[in-house]
Amino acid sequence: MRPRVVIPDDFPSLLATSTAWPRLERWAEATRHDSLPGSVAELIRRLQGAEAALNIRASSRFSEDVFAACPTLRLISVWGTGVDNIDLAAAARRGVTVANTPGVNAAAVAEHTLALMLAVARKIPFSDAETKAGRWRPTFLTQLRGKTLGVIGLGAIGREVARLAQGIGMDVIAWTMRPSPERARALGITLTEKEELLRQADVVSLHLRLTPEVVDFIGEKDLALMKPTALLINTARAALVNQDALVAALRSHRIAGAGLDVFHQEPIPPGDSLLTAPNVVLTPHNAGMTPEVIEAGLHRAVANIEAFFAGHPQNVVGAP
Repeated sequence: MRPRVVIPDDFPSLLATSTAWPRLERWAEATRHDSLPGSVAELIRRLQGAEAALNIRASSRFSEDVFAACPTLRLISVWGTGVDNIDLAAAARRGVTVANTPGVNAAAVAEHTLALMLAVARKIPFSDAETKAGRWRPTFLTQLRGKTLGVIGLGAIGREVARLAQGIGMDVIAWTMRPSPERARALGITLTEKEELLRQADVVSLHLRLTPEVVDFIGEKDLALMKPTALLINTARAALVNQDALVAALRSHRIAGAGLDVFHQEPIPPGDSLLTAPNVVLTPHNAGMTPEVIEAGLHRAVANIEAFFAGHPQNVVGAP
């Protein structure tokens, strides 16, 4: 019998126009929902009878209640790398394997990270808006060549950001949870302690996977260690940074600027304090949204399902 696979949250739709969809339909009984569940009850309803879920959006929360109500579920294949929307401990207890698509979006997110660094350092959004409004205001800018980039997290994206930064003449230092001196030497990176990185870096870029121990990884005390000319870039997860502390640091000029692609609430609501913070460049969590990344990631997510039902799970981040 063909396994039953449900895509509960393909909105805005990505899978419908991908060649990964007919690939999945050829061997599985697949059901695709082109709207967000909107509630736990609706997510549970959509997953009834499913043996596997292909999770597109992080807004779908796979909790203990979801696993308890979906006893046939055996696999969640995530499009992307983040799995903070899934209770991995509950999945393990309920016999559900969780897989993701590591490295697929590394080049795209790294490019976006560099773009945010340049946009903030060169004040591009401000200069663009002023020039279009008829106000000719040349202003002093920050040159990145010869400056120090501090990379926090040396996974696939962090390593690619380091390479791009070196390409424009930046020195790179790094902190990571699992330091490898050999890998650092191969990359031409100096490993350092977190506090020393914050003191030395002209730009701090975050590339950690979100886990409970790194919530508010950058808070008031950490921002106080940074240079007043320093920039903070976050294309990882919003919860790594305490937002109140960041906004206060920007408004008091404790740091010079920030570039953010991730937010505590998405879409970012009207009236959010970040919208009026000075010298902050915001993008709508689309760092990895390129046709190449979308197609490759969806095929990898389908391949993870194929491998699981063939008896050799791959890209597993949580297992029974």
